[in-house]
Amino acid sequence: MTGMSALEITLLYLLAAVLGVVACRSLKLPPMLGYLAVGVVIGPHTLALSPDADGVRHLGEFGVVFLMFVIGLEFNLSKLRAMRRHVFGLGALQVIVTMLGATLVTLGVASVLPLMWRMSWQAALALSSALTMSSTAIVVKLMAERLEMESEHGKRVMGVLLFQDLAVVPLLVLIPALGASGEQLVGALGLAALKASVLIFVLLVGGQHVMRRWLTLVARRKSEELFVLNLLFITLGLAWLTEMAGLSLALGAFIAGMLISETEFKHQVETDIRPFHDVLLGLFFISIGMLLDWRLVLEHWALVLLLLVVPTFCKAALVTVLSKILGATSGVSLRTGLYLAQAGEFGFVLLTLAQNNALVPPALLNSILASMVLSMLATPFIVMYSNRIVMRLVSSDWLQQSLQMTTIARKAISVNRHVIICGYGRCGQNLARMLEREGIPYMALDLDPDRVQQAASAGDSVVFGDAARLQSVMAAGLARASAVVITHLDAASALKILGHVRTHAPQVPVIVRTKDDHDLERLREAGATEVVPEAIEGSLMLASHALALVGVPMRRVIRIVQDQRDARYNLLRGFFHGADDGAVDELQHERLACVTLPVQSKTAGQTLGQFAFQSLNVRVVSLRRHNGKSCDPTRGTVLESGDTLVLSGRADALMQAEQRLLKGHNTG
Repeated sequence: MTGMSALEITLLYLLAAVLGVVACRSLKLPPMLGYLAVGVVIGPHTLALSPDADGVRHLGEFGVVFLMFVIGLEFNLSKLRAMRRHVFGLGALQVIVTMLGATLVTLGVASVLPLMWRMSWQAALALSSALTMSSTAIVVKLMAERLEMESEHGKRVMGVLLFQDLAVVPLLVLIPALGASGEQLVGALGLAALKASVLIFVLLVGGQHVMRRWLTLVARRKSEELFVLNLLFITLGLAWLTEMAGLSLALGAFIAGMLISETEFKHQVETDIRPFHDVLLGLFFISIGMLLDWRLVLEHWALVLLLLVVPTFCKAALVTVLSKILGATSGVSLRTGLYLAQAGEFGFVLLTLAQNNALVPPALLNSILASMVLSMLATPFIVMYSNRIVMRLVSSDWLQQSLQMTTIARKAISVNRHVIICGYGRCGQNLARMLEREGIPYMALDLDPDRVQQAASAGDSVVFGDAARLQSVMAAGLARASAVVITHLDAASALKILGHVRTHAPQVPVIVRTKDDHDLERLREAGATEVVPEAIEGSLMLASHALALVGVPMRRVIRIVQDQRDARYNLLRGFFHGADDGAVDELQHERLACVTLPVQSKTAGQTLGQFAFQSLNVRVVSLRRHNGKSCDPTRGTVLESGDTLVLSGRADALMQAEQRLLKGHNTG
């Protein structure tokens, strides 16, 4: 394979990466694991398809650069302040205690087995820093898929991961300094800290203003390729600057991300840099896999198993104990520990840096790498079975979940024909106030304990609960509810709630709030009665203000906006009549009527066209089947028992249309 051209090598890496990612996607595993497996297969210790492992490793280093750039881009003080209890409490304790404990244990083992395991305290400290890290990429993806980002253990896991990302920055400075000789170590550490402090201070103090001015200047050229080239130049330029100062490339990239995060170009930069970040990071993990010699792993399988089981178990136990000390329940503490037990991508970064500075004993490198890779491979399965593990080991967790459901049910047991509000943020609270003014009962579910406590103290009907869990919505009285409103913008959670409603209470209509039209069809197909995109409502309000300001009469503005809403929302074409509507309105304006066909209805089996509603100037706004699924009504739509139709027309015409439906009379 030594005669391969640069193009052939590139095609080999791309083909291997594609196959690895496809395999992981098929198994619903993070693509990072596919990159690692690909590196092992094509590396010099297996098929030896890659003749230039150093070349791809150097290219993979740029993946770390862009990873640190993205971390810096996501770094902001408001996020830290919001999560400070978990970040600087549990996160800081986890990093400090893990590093201290792992260093002492490693030195203790080395003193007991000096012939097998020679190690200085510098090497032990470097290895402990790699052990401290957990996989942000794997854990965040799994929690997002399981809708656990806002759960109690999810918030703690995110706090720890965020502090680990921050802790990488000083560790990138510390590990190269640890490679200095004993006499020069103190001076090297002091010099590295001084250079890092000066460089960061200069860049952060004067760099923010310069960065904003420069990006504004580039953006005015209105060239997308120029903007992307500029981002690459800034990222790699600052990485080169820190390397020239004797520090790491990744530190400069982190600073570049921090500088841009304070500008208005942050979100555009995140979009533009993502492809470079993902592809180059994939190459980094391929290069890590290429380091792994599976023959040595098999030869030292007992050591690999020991390095896998002991650190994983100890890390999970430590995080569990620390979470419990800081006030979490036993179930939440154990879940947090299970989610953070594995090695992480930054662990590979720090391990590679330690190897480059001759801190890792060569005999241990493959065994450590293998144990880290295996711990990451095991993570999806640990998370998948985490609930069973917690239920088996923590008896009080089942009791606590039952108590939570009982609390919800106790509040909901006295209400009937109420509205269930999923999410009690600003939108949910505004809806609740409007329902209160109309005397309509509601029950709100939210996962923010502070918000729930404050709102409940103020007398609001809100309880702590996850609306995406069937037990929560059933306890909130789903079967007795008149409607469900999903106010948060999480499409995955909304789809899960719609699935529960369709299965267990198909007669209950569901209104979903979304950011835009991206998931509109999926939500409708899942059973949403109406989907309200914020982007459309925002554009209507902008248009109404603009029309009013340029002199269009207000009555015409209101009519234009209402016409646009009529065209967009079926349920707003007309209105449901009430006792407070006047007789004039009743005669002159269209209204809505809701008709549910009874069981054993004579109408079942007939089509809408047979009722000739057009002769009455009545139209069918929406049709909801007995199983809760909505469908677009046409003349050929066949009616079924239990269907609910919303009709629009004048009062007398609606009365005749309703009689035709209920009596099974048709003009066909």
